[in-house]
This record gives sequence, structure tokens and C-alpha cells, in this order.
Amino acid sequence: MITYEEALQKIESLLRFGSRPGLERVEKLLALLGNPQDRLKFVHVAGTNGKGSTCALIASVLKKSQYKTGLFISPFVTDFCERMQINGERIGREELSALVEKIFPLVERMAENGEIITEFELITALAMEWFAESQCDIVVLEVGLGGRLDATNVISTPLVSVITSISFDHTAILGDTLAKIAYEKCGIIKENGVTVCSPGQNPEALAVIRSTAEERKNRFVPADTDSVEVLSMNLSGTGLEYRGLLVSLPFLGEHQVKNAVTALAVIEELKKQGYHIADHSIEAGFSSASFPARMEVLSADPLIVLDGAHNPGGTAVLAKAAGKYFGDRKIIAIVGMLADKDVAGAVRNFTGLFSKVFTLAPPGPRALDAQSLAEQFRKIGADAEPAQTADAALAKAFSLLDGNSALLICGSLYLAGDIRPRVLNLLYSK
Repeated sequence: MITYEEALQKIESLLRFGSRPGLERVEKLLALLGNPQDRLKFVHVAGTNGKGSTCALIASVLKKSQYKTGLFISPFVTDFCERMQINGERIGREELSALVEKIFPLVERMAENGEIITEFELITALAMEWFAESQCDIVVLEVGLGGRLDATNVISTPLVSVITSISFDHTAILGDTLAKIAYEKCGIIKENGVTVCSPGQNPEALAVIRSTAEERKNRFVPADTDSVEVLSMNLSGTGLEYRGLLVSLPFLGEHQVKNAVTALAVIEELKKQGYHIADHSIEAGFSSASFPARMEVLSADPLIVLDGAHNPGGTAVLAKAAGKYFGDRKIIAIVGMLADKDVAGAVRNFTGLFSKVFTLAPPGPRALDAQSLAEQFRKIGADAEPAQTADAALAKAFSLLDGNSALLICGSLYLAGDIRPRVLNLLYSK
């Protein structure tokens, strides 16, 4: 059998073909596998921000309800195997290698006919085959990009389609208005299904979501923040009351209340469809949910928080949360972003927030160089300094930390994945 490293090399060899909208190729690959997706039931989640946290909450509750639950997320933070999980356990390296060995010859056969499979299409096919082989009861499926032409959209009508918060991202591919972006996201809404929509949507996006659900004869369910009462919000998490239940959410930020409400609305819809989800499973599922690099507290003393906010919608939410949770501490930041994002828009939301910023180029070919990012921060009046390496940035940031300051590391998830283990290593080697 091929090794795990060889399996990853084969997967990453398809990176050079980039993202190619359209479902014909992945549909053909899955047909060659016997259409494993047709043996599965799904909760399908699209949106700009909040997808990952919402998926993590739903999957955790279903696991606690004794359903064999698949979870497909994109991208990973620290380990490729995070992308596909069953009951919170990521796919084993040997399992992944065996799947690649089984499926990659089909990819090569298609390539001989000029049908080029992309990296994400292969990963989607690998996940579908694994979930089907493992006989999952239900799969929580996060969209990679957009929705309408995303490789995950090969499934038939899901149990629930979920649209989380929509804002500007990937505008070159998805469109330059919220209505156009919402149209692409709403591609996951299939005939005669149920659509749950996150609260607080921009009216322009909400109008498209409502009309699409109506056209496709979906029951439209707007999640409502009035269904919960926020009891506490601090660095250890968020306490909520939901229909008499005391629910503890280990995620930080007001935006996570919206994600929690969205997940709860999905759970109510699944209960209506015959899924047995007890109150204690909701409580246990929420309290044990985890999602790295989403306002993740890596250390309380000194206070170090890691977040994957990388677009204007995400950084607006992060800036608001930082103001709330960090109190009057000085905030030192390490930031790295990709060049194909709205970097200027994302950075603007941090105006007046940071006492010092160290900029970094995240790993990967799409990275914005540290000098250019520092210049964007200087435009908003920030004291910004480019760093050559993550270790150099951390050394400088740690030297400035004291009892009256906090370190916020944010930007690309590629940066988060690279820097998270470095931070933990520094903390635990002390």
C-alpha cells in the first residue's frame, strides 16, 4: 500500500489545476465509484462566515445522540485528516492512503480522456466513499466554495440546507454583489427540501435566499436569536438558555450566538424528520464541540487568542469580539493574509485596535508578502512591522507581552495551521 506521504502527494499533485467550477467531472468520478453519495443523508451547509462552527455544533449534537456522524470541513487547520471525520475522529492515515490507492487510478483514467479532476473534487470523492463505506447515519457537509458549482453539490435533496452569514469573499468567482454571492450559495437548495437561514442576514442576501427557497418548494426556516437568552459571555465561553435548557458554548463572540441558534434550528428540523435528539444530547453536544482557530484561547495567562478571520465580514466580527473580551488590555497582533482576498477591506476593520502588528506571509503560493500587508496596516495608522518567519514574529510578540496586554493571531487559516503548534510548543516548553 502507498504511504500517507505518497497519498498526500497524489492529492496535492492536482492542486495545479486550481478550482474549476462545474459538477460534470466529480459526478463522473463518483459514478465510477458507484455513487456513494446516494447511500448517505446530509445536512448541507453553505455561507461566507460561520459555516465551520455551525457544522461542528450540529455534528457534535448528532454524535451525542448516538448517530454515526460524518463531518466534512474545508480547509483543515493543522492536519489534512481533519477534513473528514466520523464521530469527532479524523480519518486515519492508513485509511486515507487505502482510499487514495483505490480512487486515484480512476482519476488517472479520466485524465487520459482529457477529464481533469481538481484537488477538491478528489477530496470530496474520498470523503463520500469513506462515509458510505463506514455506513454513516448522517453527514454534515460543509461547502468548499460558493455552492451551486461546488463539488459537494453532487448530492440530491439534503435533510436540511443551511445558509450561514453571507458577506463579500471570493468576489472574482462568486460575483461582486451580495445578491450574486447569495445566488451562488443558494445553489445547494434543492427541490422539496428544508432551508434554514442564519439570523442577521443582509436584506439583499436574505431576499435571494427566501425567493430561492420558495422557487424550489422548500420550507423556509429563519433561525431567530430570540429563541435563546445569553446568560454569560467571557473568555471561557458563552452561556445560553434555550427553551429551558442551560447550554454552554465553548466558542467566543456574539457571532457564535448566531451560529448556535442556526445549529439549534437545524436540530429542530431533524427532530421533525424523526431523528431522536434528547435535550441532554444538545447540552452535551454543545459543551463538547470544538473548532480550532475560531476565537480559540490558546493561553489565558498570557492571553493568546487565535482566529481564522480572513475577509471583511470575518474581521468585522473579530474586531468587535476583541473589543469585548480583551477589555482594556493592549492588543499585540500577528496577521497573515492571502493576496486574493479583500485585504484592504479586512484590515480597515482593525483601525485603532492594535498597539503593534507583526505581519507575516502565510504558507502557500497565494500568500500576500509581509511587507505589502504591513503597508496596508500603516494606511490605517497602525504600528506595523513585517517579520521574516513565524518564529521571529512570535519571539517579538512574546517579548512585548505582559499582564496588561494580549496577543491576537489572525488571518488566513494557512497561517493558523502553521503557527498554532508553534505557539503551543512555546507555551508548554516554558
